Amino acid sequence: RAVLPSPSRCTVTRQRQDSSSHKSTHKLQFTMKLSLATISLLASSAKAFAPAAQPLSRVSTTQIHILAGTETAAERAAANFDSKPAENADFDKMVKKAFPGAISNKELVTKAVAALDSKGFTPANTLLCTSLCADELARILEDDLNEVYGHNFNLGGLAGFPFAGNTGFGAMSAHVPDDGYCFLVHGPHVGISKDGVIGKVERSGIALVDNCCGSAIAASNYLKGITDGGAKITTKLQQFSDFQQGAVQELILPFGKRLARAEDRMRELPYALYDSQEVLVTDIVNTGKGSIKKGLALLGGIQINTSPDTLDYFHPLRFDYYDENGNFVEDLLPSL
Repeated sequence: RAVLPSPSRCTVTRQRQDSSSHKSTHKLQFTMKLSLATISLLASSAKAFAPAAQPLSRVSTTQIHILAGTETAAERAAANFDSKPAENADFDKMVKKAFPGAISNKELVTKAVAALDSKGFTPANTLLCTSLCADELARILEDDLNEVYGHNFNLGGLAGFPFAGNTGFGAMSAHVPDDGYCFLVHGPHVGISKDGVIGKVERSGIALVDNCCGSAIAASNYLKGITDGGAKITTKLQQFSDFQQGAVQELILPFGKRLARAEDRMRELPYALYDSQEVLVTDIVNTGKGSIKKGLALLGGIQINTSPDTLDYFHPLRFDYYDENGNFVEDLLPSL
């Protein structure tokens, strides 16, 4: 005899089935919502860590900035000096009396650019290389040239010595554009105040008329202590945390008598430093000349820094042109 389930039992069974079905549906819905939420979160995370979109016109700041375009080097130079202070005739005479042969940065850049243009140097195919002091005042000439040729490769350190050496020159040579040129500018710097004091200069935002070049003056004082017999004996030959200054002091040692006999020690100091640097720069160029591409122009001299409201000056002492084989071709100094 068949036993039929009671109505109450059927109801319970149906309720359990309905409950199980509801739970399955709820679980599926929850799982789907969780999956969608997870996908959304992952997408947001990926977007958050994705590189930011760059404007099409922006150039990476890590690139060597060789200038291209339709403007000539002469046009770029002229545009740069439109915003510079006007030449001061009285101050110009004072500077040139203290440093015969000096010319303003405006005249230097204008004439140097014209001379290099005749050799094929353009903003698009020239890498500017400098060996100038770490002082911010040394950036003025560098900036004037950057406006023409773009970012520079830096070889220099304290007092303008080429501390990057042969390794730096080799790296720089590899960055010169294919079938292009290098324009290397080097030299120490010296200040001259508005009232004509050599070795001093006014700086923007500073009331004190400051020393310039501080590294050179410190080296001169070190040397004076030796020649005058007042230097303290030390067993510390070199200190890594100040090795550049230690090197400057050693490299100026051969000029002790010359500076001691000078009528104006502060005026003679940058020229003594230049003579020491020229030996080093020449050796570096000769060692690395095999890596020169189409040509190299080498401009050496003394940077003369002045107050913020007057033009800076430069006393050019060397302007040589070398061919792709590193052979000296022409003295361009008369063009300045």
